Amino acid sequence: MHIPDGYLSPETCGTFYAAMTPVWITAGRRVRKVVRQRFTPLLAIGAAYAFVVMMFNVPIPDGTTAHAVGAVLIAVILGPWAAVVAVSVALLIQALFFGDGGVLAYAANCFNMAFVMPMVGYFVYRAASRKAPLTSPRRPLAAGLGAYVGLNAAALCAAIEFGVQPELFHTAGGAPLYAPFHLAQTIPAMALAHLTVAGVVEFALTAGVVAYLQRANLPLLRINHRAVPESSPPTPPARRSWKPALFGLATMVVLTPLGLLAPGRAFGEDAPNNLDLQRYHLSAVPNGLRHYAGFWHNALFDGYDFSHDGHPVLGYLVSAFVGLAAIAMVSALVWGLARLARSRRRAAVTA
Repeated sequence: MHIPDGYLSPETCGTFYAAMTPVWITAGRRVRKVVRQRFTPLLAIGAAYAFVVMMFNVPIPDGTTAHAVGAVLIAVILGPWAAVVAVSVALLIQALFFGDGGVLAYAANCFNMAFVMPMVGYFVYRAASRKAPLTSPRRPLAAGLGAYVGLNAAALCAAIEFGVQPELFHTAGGAPLYAPFHLAQTIPAMALAHLTVAGVVEFALTAGVVAYLQRANLPLLRINHRAVPESSPPTPPARRSWKPALFGLATMVVLTPLGLLAPGRAFGEDAPNNLDLQRYHLSAVPNGLRHYAGFWHNALFDGYDFSHDGHPVLGYLVSAFVGLAAIAMVSALVWGLARLARSRRRAAVTA
């Protein structure tokens, strides 16, 4: 679902940057109110989870691959605006360091996976879990359903963004300038991948984690459910702990090379030279696609590798650790700036 540069026109990319700017501003303001300073590490763990889970490619029957995102799980635990921030950070690290998703198309990818997915998924979760106690078995099912619907909503948005490009941007002779796929091709391809496989994986991951937190770490669920009763009768209070989350994240990092087992690439993510021209009735790669595909060529670990496929497993593991380190640095910077701002406000009040 990561749209590379060149598949969307510069006008389309600019439109999404304009649309996402107020979303990012609002998310930053809402997160400051909802996620207190003591929850900043948990927000970083959410971004790390999204980054790592997107490295697990799963095979699709048509020969392509897809992946989960994790946005709705973050929304359930910390709220949808926190999910916007966390997934946006993960997508930014992927685009800059690993060439996974374009820099020009970054805002479009954020719109799909960091905005549409958590907002739609969280709405479904709230509707499906309404009036259910926090320990009710309906909560994990509602979270899984929200994740499934949210992922497919994001996939549908990506399909539409791909599919309208040939209609809006083409040569005088009708040849596409950017993505050569039409809606009749993009919607079935994305639906097959996400309705049948990726959505099921997203459902299972989200429901499983929420069910685990109900048993082992209910205070983490309480962060975004302060007014929801726990159960009847109430359960005894438990201590909040982030150790299981860190252990689970470390386990996922070690297992990331399993994502290499899935053959093929995700639909719409082929490099220009790998595009199946005959399949799309093209005589050459579209001019705009070829021109903008190399817009960002500074990825340190392009394709989650550094050895030109010489050591793919090692490359995947190193990429996972580098990505997590980058997320940790961004989180530390945000945390430090927040502390500095609070200190200055206190100094101004006491002066």
